[in-house]
Amino acid sequence: MPPRALPTTSTPASRRVVYVILAALATAPFLLLLLYSGASRSALCPTSYRAPRRLPYPSVLWSKVPPLPALSTSPHPDLRGSRWIVFTASPHAPRHRPLRAVPGWQVLAVADEATPADWSHPGAVLLTLTDQGRLGFSSVAFLPARGPARKAAAYLFAVQRGARVIYDADARNAVLGGNLTRHFDVDLDQRHGGAVLLQYSHANPNRTIVNPFVHFGQPSIWPRGLPLEKAGELDAEEFYTEIFSGGQFMQQGMCNGLPDVDSVFYFTRKSLEMEAFDFQFDADAPKVALPQGMMTPVNSVNTLFHSPAFWGLALPVSVSPMASDVIRGYWAQRILWEIGGYLVVYPPTVHRIDNVRGHPFDEEKDLHVNVGKLIKFLMEWRSSKLTLFERILDLSYAMTEEGFWSEKDLHFMTAWLQDLVAIGYRQPRLMSLEIDRPRATIGHGDKKGFGPKKLPSVHLGVEEIGEVSTDIGNLIKWRKHFGDIVLIVHCTELVDRTALEWRLLYGRIFRAVVVLSEQSNSDLAVEFSNLTQAYKYLPKVFDRFGGAQGFLFLQDRMVFNYWNLLNADKAKLWITNQVKESWSDVPLHGNNIEWFVNQGDMIKKAVSNFPSQYQDNYRRSVGENNLIRCSSEIFYVPQRYTRDFSDLVKVIGSLDIHHSFAVPMLFLAIDSPSNFESKALTKLVYRADLPSDTTLSTIYTTEAHAVYPVKVQNEMDFVKLIRAMALGDPFLMELV
Repeated sequence: MPPRALPTTSTPASRRVVYVILAALATAPFLLLLLYSGASRSALCPTSYRAPRRLPYPSVLWSKVPPLPALSTSPHPDLRGSRWIVFTASPHAPRHRPLRAVPGWQVLAVADEATPADWSHPGAVLLTLTDQGRLGFSSVAFLPARGPARKAAAYLFAVQRGARVIYDADARNAVLGGNLTRHFDVDLDQRHGGAVLLQYSHANPNRTIVNPFVHFGQPSIWPRGLPLEKAGELDAEEFYTEIFSGGQFMQQGMCNGLPDVDSVFYFTRKSLEMEAFDFQFDADAPKVALPQGMMTPVNSVNTLFHSPAFWGLALPVSVSPMASDVIRGYWAQRILWEIGGYLVVYPPTVHRIDNVRGHPFDEEKDLHVNVGKLIKFLMEWRSSKLTLFERILDLSYAMTEEGFWSEKDLHFMTAWLQDLVAIGYRQPRLMSLEIDRPRATIGHGDKKGFGPKKLPSVHLGVEEIGEVSTDIGNLIKWRKHFGDIVLIVHCTELVDRTALEWRLLYGRIFRAVVVLSEQSNSDLAVEFSNLTQAYKYLPKVFDRFGGAQGFLFLQDRMVFNYWNLLNADKAKLWITNQVKESWSDVPLHGNNIEWFVNQGDMIKKAVSNFPSQYQDNYRRSVGENNLIRCSSEIFYVPQRYTRDFSDLVKVIGSLDIHHSFAVPMLFLAIDSPSNFESKALTKLVYRADLPSDTTLSTIYTTEAHAVYPVKVQNEMDFVKLIRAMALGDPFLMELV
């Protein structure tokens, strides 16, 4: 959990902001080291684990599982109820455990080896380690000695004693108003035709993950477990749809004060000079459901489960505590679709004070690097098994084979499901998957509007207060200018040595950094793209970031000095048409170079198939017997031209037009060169033929818009580049 807030001191606002930025940037090299330091092949499991190649498939005869009733000799034999609150008996001091008994609810704490012998909590019953061993549940043998996964024993205890609703809680969260029923849908009416809920739209089938904090007024915050590349998607929904209430078997609440954020957010938005975080979410925002095909992180500290989803309470036992509930949440959401259920996210239900000790970055390492891979896997997974528990085992087996957790979790899940059967839990019926059926067309009358508030927050480690120094002001200004631009970097060097460096350098400024290479690397989120036809991949990126203001393409040997382009018009096309070393005419008449002739033939064929307006634009600029060649290491496409660009790329199709001819052809077909932005990419250092012993200091200058070529092959090259660029952006020195 995030670290304890330290006492603040009185300092001028500008000085406080400087400290905040320094704190954010100072953590960046550590993050880079973290991501390099042994992220395992397995997505979210311990680095020492490697998934076996051949794994015995579990075989269970469900009808032969012997019943396990609650005996009079069991711990707390008279404790029964339909509503339960379950939390871990952590060693935190009582003053840091504000969770209180809620009328009508049984409060059950589960001990681990870190629980003090004299532990107590107002209104709570403690299930000691000895008690857990006496319950007779076979899954208890797989539980770790400490950590939230031990709550599995308490979940089973509650189900055995009549639970219909279980609230997965944390003692450090105070329920707002002391009334869970006021915040969650504790009683569900599963009859159709009743109340309706707002639901995220399924209009974009490629959108598989959502940050619900945006809906509740905090677009600059993201929850623990959200893929980091999605953290920059800040746009509110264009519209919502609706769904009948009754299937919200999992319910996630918002947390005021210190929400469940990851360590990357906490340590890059926090300063010793800042007071404790105290975020507020919009209490008036409507609860919102997620359709099949869309997920969000779910935690184990503020989530309510109804009986049809009790199977989804089990926390994986072989992964770190900071990854366990995130994996469970995604795994459970996917299985929930098999029974027609869905997750709903609710306005703030609890408040948490920012006064607890932090957890190390290393506990989240694999989570950050690979959670996107897990989501993709779950979206593609299908099973033909005939019962719910068989499908749960099928998915658990597949996740073990893929290395998302260890074989121990497969055995644990098998025992967990058998324990549920033994205590009388009835499996919900399977339903057909909506995501495998044609989606209904969303008509105008089906679209529902809601405009989220924008509540006070923090951005890029900067408090929204006071005056700032010149350097800090510049950083904010650059981020404001480029913060809605997506940067696409094509790496020609080894991506395992450079990809994260480019994200580290440019990610401070741009909305997102997409890395392409001819060496794909899913662990580093590097996507495959052939450099000679990189333009053909760009429409995929355009579609992924539909709300972005524009897209800047950059080859890794072109260094972009972002501080010099603040006056450039982001609504226009940018390209190096005024740099003679980069942009040139190639006459075709009498040209005997076969490659030019072949490129010319393909370009003529492509242009002849363009819609007439694009043909006219191109021919007015180029004529019939010329080609335009542009090295195209850097260019910019504003959002308003992305559709034109993508449509023309479709027309090109399988034609093998080289990137250096295709990009200028597309630009000239879309618009006249007189309309290209004349203030952008004109002041380039462009040296195509340099001696092999040329050093960075002899070519690089902070005065240029961009510099080519700069060769960054490893961390030492990156350090040299950062030191040179720091003359334009002094805070870059905090990265080295």
